[in-house]
Formats: sequence, structure tokens, C-alpha cells
Amino acid sequence: MNTPVAKPWIEAVSAYTPGKAKSDDGRILIKLSANENPLGCSPDAAAALVDKSASLARYPDPASTMLRRALGAVYEIDSDQIVCGTGSDELLNLIALGYAGAGDDIIYVRYGFSVYDIAARKAAANVIVAPDKDYGTDVDALLALVTDKTRVVFVANPNNPTGTHCDDSELVRLHAGLPGNCVLVLDQAYGEYMDDDGPAALELARRHDNVLITRTFSKIYGLAAERIGWCYGHAGLIATLNRVRAPFNVTTAGQAAAIAALADTEFVTRSRQHNAEWRAWMAEEFASLANHGLRAIPSWANFLMILFEGKCSAEVAYNSLMAEGYIVRWLPGQGLGNGLRITIGTENENRGVMAALRKILGDSV
Repeated sequence: MNTPVAKPWIEAVSAYTPGKAKSDDGRILIKLSANENPLGCSPDAAAALVDKSASLARYPDPASTMLRRALGAVYEIDSDQIVCGTGSDELLNLIALGYAGAGDDIIYVRYGFSVYDIAARKAAANVIVAPDKDYGTDVDALLALVTDKTRVVFVANPNNPTGTHCDDSELVRLHAGLPGNCVLVLDQAYGEYMDDDGPAALELARRHDNVLITRTFSKIYGLAAERIGWCYGHAGLIATLNRVRAPFNVTTAGQAAAIAALADTEFVTRSRQHNAEWRAWMAEEFASLANHGLRAIPSWANFLMILFEGKCSAEVAYNSLMAEGYIVRWLPGQGLGNGLRITIGTENENRGVMAALRKILGDSV
């Protein structure tokens, strides 16, 4: 009997695996696996969410007009050159679908965000993975792979899951080496955690018609549950994304919460400061465990990637931390079987996970 068969390029997709919140036996764990904001979200955003949830029978503004205007005012960019999406994930997928297809190449950096691979395969494009430079972006390696078939290059900056950062001058050099018909996508999901907030990327998108910036409200703004992202670029690029995006893709409550979150600069500043303080503290803690073969990759995001290069493997540490009540991210499917990505949490969570790890390693405080 005949049955439906998916297209071969869809069969090649490995579905996205989110960070877990429970152990394999169902226990609720302290979740340090998804890079969520440990401080929650702005109280103003939470209030706006509740207020707007009262109008459930009406469709949301399909163009997210007021949210785009608020973003334009904050970043001093043209709101007509912004499109909003169901998280930045939707927009990353739309970029691949809009600009690549069968026979085209999409390039991303090894150890880059797993959605890039999914987006490329959904578009039936060829997946080209560039070698990394100590778990970060190697511009020369990227440019060496560019051909007349290259249509999209994805670069996360800061990078997820490794936390590395590509200097502004290197981004400029990367763009200069790409053909004009290739879209450079600078994914800045963690951009707000940088002190300078990634101005070079925005300037590239202002000046050139083949650069797109993607951002999200899921990280520093603490609105992960609402799935709100946005993308900025040349009018022609944005028009393409508007043609293929889902209608009504950002809820009314989500739009209101995002506008309120943008206005609460004190909460963003406090979140950035908390992250910087405890990321530095945890990096020092891991440095003190170098004798156990642990190494923290320098991070510009709200997490640390810890490499296990000694007797204790990342897999053993991952399972042992679950037994101690903590869930972190182990990513063997992305070639990172020797590492654990650990989100910066609250003070108690950070101290607790480090104490648990020292116990596992047999290291006294």
C-alpha cells in the first residue's frame, strides 16, 4: 500500500532539540540548559502581557506596527525595514527559504546555532560547514568556501552554543569578501549582553543591501515564552520575508510585552550587569578546576561552554549533575560531546551548580 513520503531533503532534517527541564525519570531540575534570563522579565512587560490577554477574540496587528516603531526608535533605524517573527528562529528559516533552494549553498560555522542546519535543509540547499577557530568564527575559513552557488552565510555573534565573539573588523572583512547576491545573516540573539550591543553589525545592515540582523526578546528581555523576534535590513530583503512569513505571527500580548520590555532599560541594564558579574565568577571557578582538565571558552553571552579534557568526561558530568538536581546542555549531536553549556543563573543556582560539580570531581572548596 502506498503511503506519503517526505521529500528527501526534509528526511535529512534533524529536528531541533530544546534544552530539557526534567531528568530522564521525570524529576524537575534546576534548569541551566536554555540560556533563559534568571531574573525573569521586566515587571512592566509582565503587566502588559496580562492586560492585553483580555482581547483574545481579536487577531493581532499582522505587521506588529507599534513594536516595529518602538524598535526603530531604540535602535535609530527605519521601522519599515524591520519585520517581526515568532522568535528569531522563524526569521532564520524564512531567510533560507527566501534566498536559497536546490543547488544553492548555505554556509555556517562549525559549532554554530543548530537552526542554521535545519533552515538550510528545509530549503533543499546544500549545507556547507566552515571550520572553526578555537570554537569561534574563522572568517578566512568561511570565505574560502564561498562560490558562485553561495546564497546565505549565517554567523551568530555572540555564538551559540560556544559564546565566542567575532570582532567588528572581522565582520566588515567577511562582508567585503562576499558576492553581492549572497545574504550575510548576523544573528545577534545575545547582542544585548555585549557592552557595545553590536553596532558594527547594524551599520553593515544600514549601508548594504545584502545584510540582515536578527534579534530576539527571548534572552535578556526574558520573554522566551512569548516567542518574539525581529529582523532588520534593506527594504528589499524585508519585503521578501514579509511575503513568506506567517500572518499574525506575533500575538497581541507579545507585542505589548515587547514594547514594555524595550522601555524598561533599568531591567536590561540590571540583567546585563548580573550576567557579567556571575559569568566572570563562574569563569574563575572553572579556571580553578583546570587541574581536572576543565576549560571555559571565553564567552560574550549568558552562558559558558565548558570543555572536559581530563579524566571526567562531559557525559559523566552531565548525568552526575542531573543526579545532583541540575540540568545543563550536552551537545554531542553538534560535535560537542566533550563540552557542557551552562547558563548563567541566579546567585544560588550558580553557587549550587559549582558546588555540585566540585563534588562530582572530588575537588574540595
